[in-house]
Amino acid sequence: MLNILLMRIRYKLDPGVLLRNLRFFCQTRDLSHWLFGGGFILIMGTIGFFIVSSIAGSEISRELNCLTLNIYHEARGEPTAGKYAVGRVTLNRVNSRHYPDTICEVVYQKRWDTIRKRYVGAFSWTEIGRPPTLEPKAWEQAIKIAEDVYYQRLPYQVGQALFYHADHIRPSWARKKTRVAKIGRHIFYN
Repeated sequence: MLNILLMRIRYKLDPGVLLRNLRFFCQTRDLSHWLFGGGFILIMGTIGFFIVSSIAGSEISRELNCLTLNIYHEARGEPTAGKYAVGRVTLNRVNSRHYPDTICEVVYQKRWDTIRKRYVGAFSWTEIGRPPTLEPKAWEQAIKIAEDVYYQRLPYQVGQALFYHADHIRPSWARKKTRVAKIGRHIFYN
């Protein structure tokens, strides 16, 4: 339902749709007095506003989608607090000078692994060829959590944690980090 609503809003704010509607409006009315009275500036300013809003809205939508995907794939089987924590770590990385500046860039970031002699993803799910089919109930929950995290409506915080791993592995980098929380099967670090 939310996706359908967002699609309708994006359609109505699409620059092509706005221009078609403006053209129809102008063809069906005598606008000569508008053109000389400053209406042209008003119309062009409105078009510019809607174009900028459309671009900004689509960028937010893209960023929210990347955050949702990361929460879904990284923490689908975790308790709700663990899902919020994974989302928070993702945003903490965006806010850190050591990571890219957008959520999508953080989620899909690759780095060279000297041991494996290949590029590896920051999040394990980004390395698999094709993610599994989405489970509707878990996906809807991931959307809600992503929106809460993105808009800072967080019921649980992990501080400025930038790292986490599953509790059944012992990565060497974890020895050099400060543990801040264990939630579900994830351990979080600064």
